[in-house]
Amino acid sequence: MRKVYLFCSAGMSTSMLAQRMQAVADEHEIPVRVDAFSVKQVDDICASDHPDVMLIGPQARFMYDSIHERHPDIPCAVIDQDDYGSLNGDRVLRQAIYLLKHEKQEGRA
Repeated sequence: MRKVYLFCSAGMSTSMLAQRMQAVADEHEIPVRVDAFSVKQVDDICASDHPDVMLIGPQARFMYDSIHERHPDIPCAVIDQDDYGSLNGDRVLRQAIYLLKHEKQEGRA
């Protein structure tokens, strides 16, 4: 099972988005676990649980470069603001899957 972790500054909307993403994954029998955390927990979560993909909420996009530099081995991207705002679990899950496939093509998986 692959781990897709969302990180944001507050948490409420991101938790709801994670639930919607998990529902889509479950419906299509995609073996992923989607969870949401505060961006303050990135380093601890990466050290203890090593996610397969990290998605950063648009309100924390300014932290992307720093996070990516500290954890270059974990695919990372910023969630599209429209998809985030509409809680579009399907599109954000597709973004995570794309990152996983890209990782495999690069030979890191």
